[in-house]
Amino acid sequence: MLTIGRLADYAGVTVKAIRHYHERGLLTEPGRDSSGYRRYTAEHAVRLIKIRTLARAGVPLARVKDLLDADPETLTAAIAEIDHDLEDRIAQLRRTRDQLAQLRGGDRLFVSSEVADLLDDLRDLGVSERAIQAERDGWILMRTASPEDAALWLTEKRELMTDPEFRALYLDHDAAYDWPPDDPRLPGLADRTRSWLAAHPSRFGTRPVRNPAIARLAAQSQPGASSPAWERLARLMTGQAGVKG
Repeated sequence: MLTIGRLADYAGVTVKAIRHYHERGLLTEPGRDSSGYRRYTAEHAVRLIKIRTLARAGVPLARVKDLLDADPETLTAAIAEIDHDLEDRIAQLRRTRDQLAQLRGGDRLFVSSEVADLLDDLRDLGVSERAIQAERDGWILMRTASPEDAALWLTEKRELMTDPEFRALYLDHDAAYDWPPDDPRLPGLADRTRSWLAAHPSRFGTRPVRNPAIARLAAQSQPGASSPAWERLARLMTGQAGVKG
């Protein structure tokens, strides 16, 4: 005859676990002896070891009771099903670990490796983190809503970044975000931009967008999508001079 503490030590579980098994109806609770202690028998010990073995094998406690007294065929089928569920859980955990590994890589968790490479190149070029985050968010929106356009626009962006003049304009537009709207450099930047666009009429805005709504969403939904200097720059490029307060 064993006390609950001795039974727990023998089976390699905690007293709390035994009491939990009592509450779940997995292990019968013996009556108390004349001293007020519950005394467990070898039968209790055997059943407790079976419960512990099934629980540690990953069998949910809700199913343990049925399997304790199941015939060999039923037990084999149930174990096979539980094993399949464990394989699915393991696969999910592996996917989660892969995502965590990607998260350590920053942008690569949210965008394709091709876009992440582009963002890395922009960082190397000296583009601000604000602009890179805006680029990343734009690619996330585009990739989700219009993968075909995203792939084509990525190819075009790569080609544009090979043009030294375009790269210089890109950096200057990025820097201009923080300029005051009356900055004397803005008219010159507007002129250079108009000249570049005029010299490259086929490089911008000529290909129809399969999903024009996503283009509007990308332009309108991002925080910091414009600034007072950029607003004036846009007016200068369309021939609307002046500074609005």
